[in-house]
Amino acid sequence: MPHFRQVRQTRSLSRHLWQWTLLALAAVWFTLSAVAYYTGLHEAGEVNDGQLVSSAELVLRMSEATPPTAEPASVARGEVVRGPDVSGYSPELHVVVWDQGQVRLDTHGLALVLPAPLALGHQTLTVARGDRSTRFRTYIAEATTPQGGNRRVAVLVDISRLKALARDIAEHMVRPAIILLPLIALLLGWVIRRGLRPVNQLSQEIAALNVDTGQMLAPNQPFRELVSTVEAMNGLVQRLQTQAQRERQFASDVAHELRTPLTALVLQARLMREASDTAQRDAAAEQVEQQALRSGRILSQLLDLARAQNLDRHTLDQVDLCALARNVLSEQAPGAHDLGQELGLEAPATPVWVNGHVTMLTLAVRNLVDNAIRHTPPGTQIEVRIEQTPSGETVLSVNDDGGRAGTMVANQPGLGIGLTLVRRIAEWHGIELHTDRPRAPFTTRFALVWTQGKAPGA
Repeated sequence: MPHFRQVRQTRSLSRHLWQWTLLALAAVWFTLSAVAYYTGLHEAGEVNDGQLVSSAELVLRMSEATPPTAEPASVARGEVVRGPDVSGYSPELHVVVWDQGQVRLDTHGLALVLPAPLALGHQTLTVARGDRSTRFRTYIAEATTPQGGNRRVAVLVDISRLKALARDIAEHMVRPAIILLPLIALLLGWVIRRGLRPVNQLSQEIAALNVDTGQMLAPNQPFRELVSTVEAMNGLVQRLQTQAQRERQFASDVAHELRTPLTALVLQARLMREASDTAQRDAAAEQVEQQALRSGRILSQLLDLARAQNLDRHTLDQVDLCALARNVLSEQAPGAHDLGQELGLEAPATPVWVNGHVTMLTLAVRNLVDNAIRHTPPGTQIEVRIEQTPSGETVLSVNDDGGRAGTMVANQPGLGIGLTLVRRIAEWHGIELHTDRPRAPFTTRFALVWTQGKAPGA
């Protein structure tokens, strides 16, 4: 049954930014509303307290006293008609005046229900009248009359009017924002689309890049934030070009490696068909066998290279290089003996551990040893050396005295698939592949160097 990859529907970045901006704007609006309400409540309280003080002082300074009566007096027994221009900023004041303990003025009939004694200054009182309770903000003041008596004044205002005033102040502060919100939303959408235009333009330039021709993005960008993106893209293009060049070189190496044995196979097969005696046919058959083995080795290396390019990064282990080298040399010993080569190992007595893929590292060391065997004359001494430097590096080198010095370097074309495979494995592991002249008597050295702190795949 075919498997279909579920493609996640892409979203618009401009719409995403617009939605988050509106969300932030709404949060600011709600915060502003709360702050405006509590600020209005606080300011209304302060204004009201000041108004209570002014009203109390005004009553105390009245030069003409009202004659005392036998019962609580009220100068406002009828309803006071307020004009249409009266707003919440003009709360209705309740006034009670005592002279020598006698009620002289009671605008709303509160004298009998006020708690006693009343302390001077601001206070909040709850007054019960019938089945209703009302909370008042109150200011009590006291003064001595010209006649030497004692006058006390209580000025009260309903607290619910203060909350209404606070709401009115908050509405006046927030209402313009409510009206402007749709306009701001539209403006933000336009601004975000306009601001993302350089990003869209850069995306079009990236899509139009031709990596094969080495085309690069212009380094000069109108915004600093885009410079790093352009530098990263140009770096990627350079890496892709380098990779493409290496792939082309590798294809050339493969063609070069395969052309010789395949051509020899055709010639020897023709010779076998045309040979007149058994000796010529046997010689041709032996050559066909050798060239077929060589072609098979090349194809095997190609398979190994394909495996190296698909390494599983989650299967790394601690690998003992000493044990790995001993296993490789034991495998290569028969072939080296047939060609008159001498193999040796110089390694510590204790294990030398590195982090890596054991199968791929074995392939790398095997190909280095195999190259040394196949590219040196009979009688060559080949040594695998494992050492740890004072700087913390771990080195596995393959050295020989076959006279290859100066003729083979790690990046030189035409060296075959073996070194290409070694190079790929080394790059994936974060290992450096060095080629230099070793200590005498050896003339050629290929070394895998593990640098401390460099992770595989870096």
